[in-house]
Amino acid sequence: MLDVIMHDILGTPAILVGLFAFIGLLIQKKSSSTVLSGTLKTIMGFVILGAGATVLIGSLNHFSKMFDHAFQVQGVIPNNEAIVAAAQTNFGTATALIMVFGMIMNLLLARFTPLKYIFLTGHHTLFMACLIAASLSVGGMSGTPLIIVGSIILGLCMVVFPAILQPTVRQITGSDDFAVGHFGSVGYYVSAKIGKLVGNKAKSTEDIQVPKSLGFLRDTSVAISLTMSVFFVIVALFAGPSYIEAQLSGGSNFIIFAIMQAITFAAGVYIILAGVRMLIAEIIPAFKGIADKLVPNTKPALDCPTIFPFAPNAVIIGFLFSFLAGLVSMFILPFIGLKVIVPGLVPHFFTGAAAGVFGNATGGRIGAMSGAFANGLLISFIPAILLIFMGDIGYEGTTFGDSDFGVIGIIIINLLKLFGAV
Repeated sequence: MLDVIMHDILGTPAILVGLFAFIGLLIQKKSSSTVLSGTLKTIMGFVILGAGATVLIGSLNHFSKMFDHAFQVQGVIPNNEAIVAAAQTNFGTATALIMVFGMIMNLLLARFTPLKYIFLTGHHTLFMACLIAASLSVGGMSGTPLIIVGSIILGLCMVVFPAILQPTVRQITGSDDFAVGHFGSVGYYVSAKIGKLVGNKAKSTEDIQVPKSLGFLRDTSVAISLTMSVFFVIVALFAGPSYIEAQLSGGSNFIIFAIMQAITFAAGVYIILAGVRMLIAEIIPAFKGIADKLVPNTKPALDCPTIFPFAPNAVIIGFLFSFLAGLVSMFILPFIGLKVIVPGLVPHFFTGAAAGVFGNATGGRIGAMSGAFANGLLISFIPAILLIFMGDIGYEGTTFGDSDFGVIGIIIINLLKLFGAV
C-alpha cells in the first residue's frame, strides 16, 4: 500500500495535481458533480500536457539523432529522466522518502512563513528529490540524517524558487493567481535580470508586425511549423539520405521525413498549450479551497508551459537563442577542461522558451534573445560542472539538465566538503 501511495499516486504528476484539486473542491463544499468534473478536468489537462510533451519529445529525439550523426558530436546529453532512472537502484528509497516529507515541508513552510507557494510540478519534485539524495550521499550523509536534511532542502526549494520568480510572473500574466514551479528558475531569473539590463520591455516580441503577405505567420502553429522545418531540413541535408532513410524514416524520403517531424513538433506544442489552458482553468478555482482553509493566502506553483500562452513569439525566440548558446558552448567547454555538453532539444525548448518569456517581460525582444542565450549558457556549463561530482557515483554518461538541479547539487556537495562530511 505504501508503495502504491509513494510511486503510483505521489509519483504521478497528473494524479498529484488532481488530488489537490479534489481536496480544494471538497473543502469549498462544492457539489459532487462539480468535484468530479473539476478533478477529472484537472487530471485531463495534465495528461494532455504530457501527451503533447511525448509528441514533441519524439520529434526532438529524431532531430537529436540526425544532429549527432551529421556533426559527429561526442559528449554528454543532459537528461533528467535518464539519470533519475539510473540512480533509483542506489537511491530509490531515499528519493521517495525525501519527496514525501519534502512535500509536507512545503506545506508547513507555506503555512507558517511568508513564502506562500505550493509546488505542484510532481515530476520535478521527484527529480529534485533524487538529485538531493545523490548529492547528500556523495557528500557523506546516509540514513535518517540524509532523509531529514534532504526533506528540508527540498521543501525550501519548493517555496524559495517560485518566490524569486513571482515579481516577473506578475508582469508576464498581469495577475497574481499562480506561480511558476519549475527547477529552471535560476535561468529564468537571470534572463529577467539581463532583459531588464539590456532591453526595452515596451518593444515586446508580441508586437512584432507581420506584413499582410505573411499574415499566416500570426498563427503560432504555422510559424512553429515553418521555423522548425528549416531547422530539420538543414540538419537532414547534413545527416544525409542514406542514414535517415535506413535508420530513422523506414525508407521514406529524408526531406519529407524531416518536414513531417517539424510539423509533429508544432503539433506537440499545440497540444501542450491546450492542456495548459485546461489545467489553469480548473486548478486555480479548485486551489482556492486549500488556500483559504488549510494554507491561507497561498498560490499554486505550476510547470513552466503555463506561461507560454502569454507570449507565444517569445517562446520560439527563447528556444532558438537558448539552443544557439548550447551550440556555442560545445566549442568552449573542451578548452576549459570540461566534458562537451551536447545541447538537448528538450531542455533547451522548455527552459529556453520560458527564459524567453521572462526576458521579454522585462526587456522586450532584446531581453528575450539575450536572456534566453544566457539560459542556454547556464544549462550547458552548470551540468558540465555537476557532471564532475555526479561522476563519483558512476553516472558519467548523463547529468541533470535544468539549472536549479546543478546549482543545488554543486552547493550541497561543496558545503559538505567544506564542513568535512566527505
